[in-house]
Amino acid sequence: MTLMRALTALSALALTHPAAAQEEFFPLTNPVELAPGETDTAVGELIFRGGVEITPDIATIGGLSGLEWHDGRLYAVADDGRRVVMTPEDLGARLVDVSSIGLAPLLDAKGGKLTAKTRGDAEAITRLPSGEWLVSFEQDHRIWRYADLAGPATGLEERAAALIAGAEANAGIETLAGFTGGLLACGEWVDPARPNCLRIAESGAAPFHLAAPEGIAAAGGVPTDAACKTDGTCFVLFRSYNASEGNRAAIVALAPDNTPTTLAVLAAPLMLDNFEGLAVREEPGKTFLYLVSDDNFRNCEDGDKAGCQRTLLMKFELAPPPEGPAPLTPEDFAGSPAARPAQRPFPEAAFVSVVLETSLGPVTIALETERAPVTAGNFLRYVDEGRFDGATFYRAMDLMGERLPSGIVQGGARNDPARVLPAIAHEPTTATGLSHVHGALAMARGAPGTADGDFFVMIEDQTGFNADPAAADPAWRDGFAVFGHVTDGMAVIASIHAAARDPEAGEGVMKGQMLAAPVTIIAARRAAPSSPAP
Repeated sequence: MTLMRALTALSALALTHPAAAQEEFFPLTNPVELAPGETDTAVGELIFRGGVEITPDIATIGGLSGLEWHDGRLYAVADDGRRVVMTPEDLGARLVDVSSIGLAPLLDAKGGKLTAKTRGDAEAITRLPSGEWLVSFEQDHRIWRYADLAGPATGLEERAAALIAGAEANAGIETLAGFTGGLLACGEWVDPARPNCLRIAESGAAPFHLAAPEGIAAAGGVPTDAACKTDGTCFVLFRSYNASEGNRAAIVALAPDNTPTTLAVLAAPLMLDNFEGLAVREEPGKTFLYLVSDDNFRNCEDGDKAGCQRTLLMKFELAPPPEGPAPLTPEDFAGSPAARPAQRPFPEAAFVSVVLETSLGPVTIALETERAPVTAGNFLRYVDEGRFDGATFYRAMDLMGERLPSGIVQGGARNDPARVLPAIAHEPTTATGLSHVHGALAMARGAPGTADGDFFVMIEDQTGFNADPAAADPAWRDGFAVFGHVTDGMAVIASIHAAARDPEAGEGVMKGQMLAAPVTIIAARRAAPSSPAP
């Protein structure tokens, strides 16, 4: 977890709605593995990508049900009438921590808190493509609409009412999952005589029966949450528990026509608990699933007492097809956060634009000739003398961030004596005022004053590379020199970062970071000046 994010989490207080102020705090967590001694355990069609146990802290995090991924965070509801927002920390594809948790009450239509268990027993949450949120409750069976989770309920979602007609108090709608043009809702039962799911579209609601898959059916498995991709493919989580066998879980993929495929069944001796929440995270070329468990306010923090449960957050990746994943192209990143251009912090400062024509497409860079004249001038000399023509992007590294991908790609002369010019003086970020933000370019170097013709590009903010005069480690006091920003072509940079890497190439900390097939810089040139407006 980052210090800055921890400090922010400790001090943050959301004020979007006075009655629903969200207190954020820095949680205590412990890493967990799905199988002891294994890091990337494969179960069925899923690959384990890390997990944490969240201790309840003074906020008594418990009763979590339902889960939704949105804009770098996981949203859950609790059966005591609260909403929960978790910020996961990833290193590459692997979940390594939760850096902050926010808790706040859900509100009724009048802006009041849901104090009674019969009114506040929230079980499922989803965000529709429109931006509206839905939350389902049991005991007092209903689905409420929220224009903003921090505000009051804005209405009822009534299209699933038939599903819960006559339902028992503790057996209502446990799953809600929105997708483009529709909604999936399922109840917590598997009686074939009574449909337990509805796929709701503009044309109406179609009920169907979703059976528990083999491996959990005999243990009494029932649907407990769901999440859908934008194309209407949905994933349904089943759970079961009995005293002799403990917890089980299963994940079923539902095609848009509701054809089910069992992806995985999770059972002892794997690390499990009472999983009640499932979220899907779509990234270019990858699909991730998160599971969260409900500790029912009987957490095992004080020891493994009879009946105690844990709050576990686990991340899985849907395995690629047998022939392997298709190489990602810049088009795969179109519209993704990674493809957004850099924002120049000093837009009024003088700059020179250059274009790197790569084998994957053009990358346009604004060289900060006013803010970082030495470093930007050095790069411009490489461009003008053709020293980058035929050079490559050859390295990619994963770093922590709220979004994926997050890290750097590196390219340039790569110590080629025919390309390299003399090293230049170091321009620290404390002198230039620039920072290692998303889309920034910085010089690769050993010691300060050794940078020459190699550079790297940031994907997401990587401000740990900035100069820090107070750093205990001398290597970080000077930081790295930022000298430009990618103003167009970040989708190309993201696709370079996603390219296959050679696990054996590279030395020391760079082993496994070298691209198996470096991406060629066909030519580097100054951009043509834009024509003045007529």
